Amino acid sequence: MPTLPRPEPHQHRTMAESFGVDPERYDRARPRYPEELVTAVLAASPGSELLNVGCGTGIEGRQFHARGAVVLGVEPDARMAEFARRVFPVEVAKFEDWDPAGRTFDALVSGQAWHWVDPAAGAAKAAQVLRPGGRFVAFWHVFMPPEEISLALADALRRAMPDSPFSGNYLKSPSPDAYQPMLDKAADGLAGTGAFGTAENWHYAWTQDYSRDEWLDLLATQGGVTVATPEQRDQILAEVGAAIDARGGRLTTNYSTAAVTAVRVAS
Repeated sequence: MPTLPRPEPHQHRTMAESFGVDPERYDRARPRYPEELVTAVLAASPGSELLNVGCGTGIEGRQFHARGAVVLGVEPDARMAEFARRVFPVEVAKFEDWDPAGRTFDALVSGQAWHWVDPAAGAAKAAQVLRPGGRFVAFWHVFMPPEEISLALADALRRAMPDSPFSGNYLKSPSPDAYQPMLDKAADGLAGTGAFGTAENWHYAWTQDYSRDEWLDLLATQGGVTVATPEQRDQILAEVGAAIDARGGRLTTNYSTAAVTAVRVAS
């Protein structure tokens, strides 16, 4: 029997909508974005009216808001949207289905979320809502913990959730290029509209130190774990926690924040 193709990320709706199970933890544990990225977006945009697609709990939206941007969020999960509304307005919808009601923006940003958007329909909507000269920027963190922690996580996922798409070997060797296919797919979607200039990539390297509990808090917000049963989650966290204990209870994670960006050209 032929193997059926694995659904594209935006078709994994169960996983896409699993992050709102604990908005407080998600917002507490997920890393912020490099201020250099925020500065670059604002400097390269024609104004300060910004649309935050897949804003989640508002992590990147708050960073832009703190720098003077006027932010509107679009988020499909009502639980996440309610959390983000503590700082800026959010409308609940999948971006492909969202009605902008004639509104346009100077920049569209999407952190850790554009892979949940249909690349063709999302690019077309982005072209619709960006003003000429407006800036599209989608960005992701590549998490690169110490190798023994990556190995422990991959092994724990394989044992606890053998049918999970996150139980494969790719978790064992994370690299700064891990998200390049995702960046390329987003760029292809933008190019297909004929409404954007040539896409380019931005990269920002940084590190963050974690205690055992802080890392497990973050791990519990990852897509491979948010869809787990409580028993599976506890097993995964216990195994990874043991690996962190074995190296003294702390770890330093290398990050590469990778962005794809393009300018909306005049019609």
